[in-house]
Amino acid sequence: MQTVVYHSQSIQAWEQRWFAQQNSSLGLMQQAAWTISQQLIPQFQQNKIQNIAVWCGQGNNAGDGYYIAAFLKQQGFSITVFATELGQSVDLKQAADYAQSHQVDIQSIDYLLSENAVRQEIPTFDCHIDALFGIGLNRALDQKWQEIIQLYNLQTGLKVSIDIPSGLQANTGKTLPCAVQADQTFTILGYKAGLFTGQGKQYVGKLYLVSLIPVDQELEPLAYLAPEKIVLPKRQAFGHKGSYGHVLVVGGHAEMGGAVIMAAEAAFHAGAGKVSVVCHAKHHQAILARSPNIMLRDINSLDQEGIQQLLTQVDAVCFGMGLGRDEWAEQIYLQWFDLLKQNSHLEVVLDADGLWFLAKHPQQLNQHLYATPHSGEAATLLGCTAADIEQDRIAAIYQLQQKYAGQWVLKGSGSLILEEQLFICTQGNAGMGTGGMGDVLAGMIASLKAQFHQLIALYEIVSLHAQAGDLLAEKGMRGLQAHEMGKMIYTVVNQST
Repeated sequence: MQTVVYHSQSIQAWEQRWFAQQNSSLGLMQQAAWTISQQLIPQFQQNKIQNIAVWCGQGNNAGDGYYIAAFLKQQGFSITVFATELGQSVDLKQAADYAQSHQVDIQSIDYLLSENAVRQEIPTFDCHIDALFGIGLNRALDQKWQEIIQLYNLQTGLKVSIDIPSGLQANTGKTLPCAVQADQTFTILGYKAGLFTGQGKQYVGKLYLVSLIPVDQELEPLAYLAPEKIVLPKRQAFGHKGSYGHVLVVGGHAEMGGAVIMAAEAAFHAGAGKVSVVCHAKHHQAILARSPNIMLRDINSLDQEGIQQLLTQVDAVCFGMGLGRDEWAEQIYLQWFDLLKQNSHLEVVLDADGLWFLAKHPQQLNQHLYATPHSGEAATLLGCTAADIEQDRIAAIYQLQQKYAGQWVLKGSGSLILEEQLFICTQGNAGMGTGGMGDVLAGMIASLKAQFHQLIALYEIVSLHAQAGDLLAEKGMRGLQAHEMGKMIYTVVNQST
């Protein structure tokens, strides 16, 4: 069953429909706090956590915090609440009164920012619980709130966030402009996209879902989490190299030969039966020395008839890796691209410089074309900046598909995959932020699509690529190189059989 991700407004509307059925908003707040408390108590007992600070803001998220403080106090923990002035919510005031009635020590957050606190130092706590802001935060935090969050992050001990780390935008994963750095996050009712994409993975820590009310028919998904378990069809005993797809890699400007090598080798490691590379002839010797199983053609020797003949012999094409952006590269792009579109039997991956020329010569892509930009390439395609893309990655990938059609992968932390539905890849690591990883992904997509076509989804291939990267990073993320991915790809595609 696919794991669903929601927009924060959908979550809030879902709550309101629940309350309209005469269910209590205060009761839901108490239920959330009780459930989270019951999950925290065994952890605290096991790790000998006794002194706990709960940081409460002014919204209903703070109400969860007050009730958690009271429930933990009832279990014998030493609790201090650092609080702001109460907002207008009746539920919040009742929550604060409940905490006070159970002898919870409530102090002003303003004290923490005072010179007196700096001189005396803030007491040491074993755990800090963040109930400052919930999923409704959409504005940039003012200087005071930034200082509070920065002060929170400076504290030692376990850091726990309620619903979402304060300062993180729930739908985009963008910080506003800073956020609580949590070790654990207990998100309430449903998953929010900002927990998984953009900067979210940096701040969330270990994620727990607190399910409290039944899903109704009006609740619409925003996206789905790409599954971690991928099952590939088993190979038949009588198969041969012609049974497993022929991948063609096209690119390799005279000055850039590495990208086509990495894409081609990834295609072989992912199981393609045959792989051919069309590139500048100066790279042929290096390619054969490294991978003698790759077949080669000189990119400068092919005319339109020769290209068309070659395309009838293959199942998938990677196009654009190391192509360059000069006049020669543009001529090659224009020579190949229309033929790639017209041959509907092909699975075509458009990457790197191929995307740059797509931006320069915009066209509608067919459903058998897969475009795989990172945020910089997406910005070129949409005529904006990479920072604009990262402001709202989900909006960006929909804009890409609306403008160009086709199927899309927006690479990065929490890669997004837009086919008929939107998926978020939760795997992968920061060590994969190195040159050539995109070429490897393009080779894997072409390879697995050549083998399985519609029997494998694009999001499943992105997940396998991320899993290979995680295997490669098991001994450390710093210094990973894309050309080392081969054995890891071989491992994950065989574990998935």
